[in-house]
Formats: sequence, C-alpha cells, structure tokens
Amino acid sequence: MTRDDFHAKPLLDPTVVDRLRDELDDSDGVWSAFLHNFIALLPDRTERLRLTLTTGDLAGALDSVLSLKTSSQMVGAERLAELAFDLERSLRSGADAEPERILPKLAVAHLRPILKCEQQTANLLSRYLRDQAGDE
Repeated sequence: MTRDDFHAKPLLDPTVVDRLRDELDDSDGVWSAFLHNFIALLPDRTERLRLTLTTGDLAGALDSVLSLKTSSQMVGAERLAELAFDLERSLRSGADAEPERILPKLAVAHLRPILKCEQQTANLLSRYLRDQAGDE
C-alpha cells in the first residue's frame, strides 16, 4: 500500500448511488438500467482513452477523459473520477506542445491505475446491483 492509497477517494460513494436510485426509481428499473449501461460502456470508454493517448490525439484524449470523469461522477465512482481528473489536468498542462510525444508518456503514467480502478468499480457496482435485486 502506498502513501497515495491513504489519500485516495473511495471506489464508490454509496450516497450518490442511493440518490440516483431514489431519483430514478420507478417500476421500469431505470436506475438499474443506468448503472448497467455505465458498467457496459466502461471498457469502451477506457479503450478509447488508451487509443487516443497512445496515438497522440489530444482532442480525442480530452473528450475521452471528460466522458470517463463525468459518467463516473454521475454514478458515484469517486476514485475513477479522481483518476480521470488527474489525467485531464496533465493533458491541459502542456500536452498541446508535442502531443504525439507527451500523450504516450501520459498513457504510461495514468492508464494502469485507471484500468485497475475500472475493473474494481465495475465489480463493485455489479455487486451493488445484485444486492439491490435481492432486496426487491
């Protein structure tokens, strides 16, 4: 465990997920579909981020990281949103000078923790959905 692990945000803020459920609760299970869609789209979001970083596509990388950050915030995936925000900050602080050189370096520095967190978040949200389905 590193020093940063003690300062990292939690994987999931259950109050955000509960609020989402309360706001979207209906007989059609809209909140559940929303979470399922987030989980299903997560690998595509991170793969697009990986591709844009490794090819030096700054505009695409910014779009990808913003999509990941915003969608993560919406479901309470706090740590994933924080990792995306850190990458966004790095992208905005000078990557436009030589994106084809700098973005692959940012990929090396940021993708592994994002991908690990993606898996952990998806697993945790899937478990949350199973638990909620058992309660109904």
